[in-house]
Amino acid sequence: MNPLPSAIPAASADSLCYLNGDYTRLADARVSVLDRGFMFGDGVYEVLPVYDRRLFRFDEHMARLERSLAKVRITAPLTREDWLARMRRLVAAQHEHSGATDQLVYLQVTRGVALREHTMPTDIEPTVFMMCSPAKPPTPEQRHAGVACISARDFRWERGDIKSISLLGNVLARQMSADKGAVETLLFRDGFLTEAAASNVWMVKEGALIGPPKSELLLEGVRVDLLAELCEECGIGYSLRPVSEGEVFSADELLLSSAMKEVLAVTRLDGELVGHGALRGKPGPVYARLYEAYQRAKPAQSI
Repeated sequence: MNPLPSAIPAASADSLCYLNGDYTRLADARVSVLDRGFMFGDGVYEVLPVYDRRLFRFDEHMARLERSLAKVRITAPLTREDWLARMRRLVAAQHEHSGATDQLVYLQVTRGVALREHTMPTDIEPTVFMMCSPAKPPTPEQRHAGVACISARDFRWERGDIKSISLLGNVLARQMSADKGAVETLLFRDGFLTEAAASNVWMVKEGALIGPPKSELLLEGVRVDLLAELCEECGIGYSLRPVSEGEVFSADELLLSSAMKEVLAVTRLDGELVGHGALRGKPGPVYARLYEAYQRAKPAQSI
């Protein structure tokens, strides 16, 4: 009998996961060493927030998954109805296992198992994996005081629009901030903001929310369109355009957005306080309004 993998906490080992049509204990799930996800990082993934056991912006997350699969030429292995049914079973099982009502669903699709060769085989079945874990949102203190980030050159590959499981560049970038006690690494390419290691990045200037334009260099976060909707609801200006490094460092407010962070204020960058005047180094008013609007959107946009 295989021992419990040391990387899986004992509290999570018995939670249910889905692998290639079967539901099994997370500790017992196995894939072939010839899986192209293991060999090449040849696959894509998606992460969906769950609030009160309901999936948030399911269709938007599925649309992004479908875009990523199409870009890497993997045929979608399940319909949206099939994804939804399987996710709901895992969410219910995680709630029974841990009591968590707020969760994260992680799903991954690789090209499948084949002898190691760079060209894409056409006669194999994709490997499909899903699991749920209890949500770990920002702490009340982080919400109250904001968080620290650092900046770095964006040294990753140029297809950031694909939500690829090949995340070594993101891992290295995130570790840079972790080593300095910060929560994120803001990335710049040729003097312009792209994104952070695991978040989209926004600046506030004169009361308006501004982010980088959609391109192949960065992932189109599901919250990009959501924040556009929330800005319209709140009467906040919104635009996507090139954002220079200088603008970021002189912004009135800086924000992160992601599935788990939702929207989060950055109050220190490279050791310097963000913002101006009485609000320097503190979460600002645009953040406060967007965070409140985000909370209102969660029950309305969950299924």
